[in-house]
Amino acid sequence: MNRIMNETKFSNLFVVMEDIEDARYVLKNIAMIKPKIRITLVNQWDDHTIGKDHENITIVHSDKLIAAHLYDQLPNVPLVAQNVGLGQGEIMEVHVPFGSSYAYRHVGSILQQKWKISALYRDEKLILPEDTTMIRPNDTLLILGQPIVLNGVYKTINKRIGLFPEPFGKNIYLILDLRHDKKEALLCLKQSIYLIEKLEDKALFVRILYPNDFDLIEELKTLESERVTISISYENENAAFLIKNDIHEFDIGLVMNSIPTFEADGLKETLYDLKKLVFLFGDKLLYNIKNSVVLMSENEKMESISSTAFDISETLGLGLTLGDFNPEGDFESKKMIIDHYETLAHIFNMEVNIEQKVANPIRELSNMEDILQIAPFEKRLNTDSLRKFISNRIQDFLLTTNKHPKLLVPFAMT
Repeated sequence: MNRIMNETKFSNLFVVMEDIEDARYVLKNIAMIKPKIRITLVNQWDDHTIGKDHENITIVHSDKLIAAHLYDQLPNVPLVAQNVGLGQGEIMEVHVPFGSSYAYRHVGSILQQKWKISALYRDEKLILPEDTTMIRPNDTLLILGQPIVLNGVYKTINKRIGLFPEPFGKNIYLILDLRHDKKEALLCLKQSIYLIEKLEDKALFVRILYPNDFDLIEELKTLESERVTISISYENENAAFLIKNDIHEFDIGLVMNSIPTFEADGLKETLYDLKKLVFLFGDKLLYNIKNSVVLMSENEKMESISSTAFDISETLGLGLTLGDFNPEGDFESKKMIIDHYETLAHIFNMEVNIEQKVANPIRELSNMEDILQIAPFEKRLNTDSLRKFISNRIQDFLLTTNKHPKLLVPFAMT
């Protein structure tokens, strides 16, 4: 052995032997001849002490290797890279099943904190995803991140649709700014409680800002329960930081607030950056709503918000209408979107009412009763009430009318 190792310069040695005593002698000889050389030992015995006293040795347990490969063949088990990177599960391959909460969502609309969708495989082809790449059933995602985070992502991807507000987050967050919400605070809280009662295994976290009525606060606190937690902020200088911290700490997916609160202190911009769903209260109360309505706009936006529209409609038992109201009667250009919504209706086992009419979309919307309006969460939502007299763009009316409650959905566009 000494002659062999002196004739050729080796950088690595693999020790694979049937007899444990032979393996011990080989390791002892190597230690005397080349004590610093890197060794890989295949341990196929019950003795776990062999090789432990050697430097620069990697011990591979044959039983663990076989068990790991068998484990990878089990259904509903994440496949992790074992010989790439750290091999600790920071690289994971996940199949997207039919009915997944990730199906039919754009990559850019999913907040990826401490993890990232790095590649996507579809029809035996590699796709390097952009923000506007839509995830489809039967896709395989290659995701990177902390192993504990990826395990949570894997579970979420494999959850069926109907677990609203996922994948934006798990729980609900109500912001009551008593500068604006004092009169409606109790009604807002009751509507929020109504929502979580419709959801499975979700909690409601309430943050009260600018407390100025302690009798009201005491009344609100009587509605606390195992699923409802109320917190009061007496130092309002850092309200934005506090809200961000709450959203991260409590795994918030949906933020509920009034339009005046949404527009105050940069909250609108904060929630847009965090890619969270936003519910805006309206004059019509949530528990009286019978239908949800999506008004047609750009194709990419319509695709991006479609899965959430079906999800919330199913959760609350609402009928869903896709309104294609066009003053010029140009319906042909929206045919692809209508096909997309009809496909999702089949997957959700729901009906979608497609309504096409030569009409002003704003006027049609104002004539509707008992609806939840579902719309893309635009970066710049117009707050100028004068503009609505000269515009027929849906975005210009979202924050200028309180009649209907609204759900704003993050989206991704090129």
